[in-house]
Amino acid sequence: QMQLVESGGGSVQAGGSLRLSCVASGYTRSITCMGWFRQVPGKGREGVAGIYTTSGYLYYADSVKGRFTMSRDNAKNTVYLEMNSLKPEDTATYYCAAGDLCSQFAGYKYWGQGTQVTVSS
Repeated sequence: QMQLVESGGGSVQAGGSLRLSCVASGYTRSITCMGWFRQVPGKGREGVAGIYTTSGYLYYADSVKGRFTMSRDNAKNTVYLEMNSLKPEDTATYYCAAGDLCSQFAGYKYWGQGTQVTVSS
């Protein structure tokens, strides 16, 4: 099993920045991808950013390209999501996810508990 714990959410004004962290623990050797998703009440979960752990290839949703940056620290089993130029529409619960057979934003198997990000105008 694998556990994911997010942190770093909070409230910020439009144009501000936040950095989310996700620490992975447990059996991580089979993981081939990690990602960030977000969800607002009444809507489906949306893929935001992801990384193929073997190649380091990063991918982003069009809505966040140029504003959000995903990175990782392998020594700490941690991935980050740096969010800049935040907009009110970025308000959501953000989830960290991992999988062993992913394709872009599909196929994720493990999920964190989520961290709330609120952007005020």
